[in-house]
Amino acid sequence: MKVGLLGLPESGKTTLFNALTRSDAAVNTFGGRRDEIHLGSVPVPDERFDFAVRVCVPKSRVPAMLEVTDGGAKVDVSQSREKFGADFFAGVRNMDALVLVLRAFESESVLAPDGGIDPRRDAERVLAELLLADLVVAEGRLEKLEKARVLKRITPAESAERLVMDRVKAHLDELKPIRTLELSVEEDRAVRSFAFVTAKEVILAANVGENDLQGSPLCASLREYAAEIGVPIIEFCAKLEMECAQMEPDEEREFLGAMGVSEPARDRLIRAAYAALGYISFFTVGEDEVRAWTVRDGSTAVMAAEKIHTEIARTFIRAETMAFEDFRGAGSWDAAKAAGKMRLEGKEYLVKDGDILHIRNSKG
Repeated sequence: MKVGLLGLPESGKTTLFNALTRSDAAVNTFGGRRDEIHLGSVPVPDERFDFAVRVCVPKSRVPAMLEVTDGGAKVDVSQSREKFGADFFAGVRNMDALVLVLRAFESESVLAPDGGIDPRRDAERVLAELLLADLVVAEGRLEKLEKARVLKRITPAESAERLVMDRVKAHLDELKPIRTLELSVEEDRAVRSFAFVTAKEVILAANVGENDLQGSPLCASLREYAAEIGVPIIEFCAKLEMECAQMEPDEEREFLGAMGVSEPARDRLIRAAYAALGYISFFTVGEDEVRAWTVRDGSTAVMAAEKIHTEIARTFIRAETMAFEDFRGAGSWDAAKAAGKMRLEGKEYLVKDGDILHIRNSKG
């Protein structure tokens, strides 16, 4: 799962990146160099995975990972005026979800933008730019399809695409993001290659001051806005999170607890990303390896098998399936199987969050 951090200058994107990935990327000052792209991975915290590792003591342990990019979506600064360039949109099109980092903190060392600190205003502006970018793409594609139609060179596939693109443009004209447009599987496939940015899930991340951890007054209107447009919002102090991310896990939890923070921002962000994207986890366990896999909710057993390996999916026979709580209760796969907790499921079985799967296939 790939997540891109974006936002206006001095919002705290790189600071959040460091907090998420436990990195030490240089945090820029206003007007400083902004051409670095930071890439990092975050293990997805899951106590079920930890339990399976303790039980199986495997040679290899592979948690699910969240890939984070900071700096891939650039906002150029010219004469104190932010501009969204082509690089900005190129940088977000290959992401699964976008985290919009918004400044919601006062600072004596970092100048406030013109008009003062207003995270709702900033969110509206960035999301409006994303919508405009998609509209330009849709209009450009429709122009080409219309020319092909007039010249009678349009293919049946392009004719079908044109109908979908008309729907997409009409939706964008109403200032609605594509993620709120219901598309059939065929319609989605027809326009997927355009990687529309407003089709991606968005998470608002308000970077508040240390004294506002229990609720920032600067975020009141932003919370209302998040509810209006139906996107999740998390509030965190990036500076504080970055500092404690360098601590040992137990020390980090103790420090954040003393500040009144129940869990790190990375855990809340990962949970929000999973929920927004509709992702669940299943596991493969054994002495050789314990691994967590990420699939969309509603995936079938054969789709889960394809996640493991395309050849395993092609030669799929049955999926030995066990609910994680049955595995936990028995203490091992073998014990749970002996207690009759293992089931054989076919290709169309809908994988549930926490399922443990062993795929039987004709190749062994």
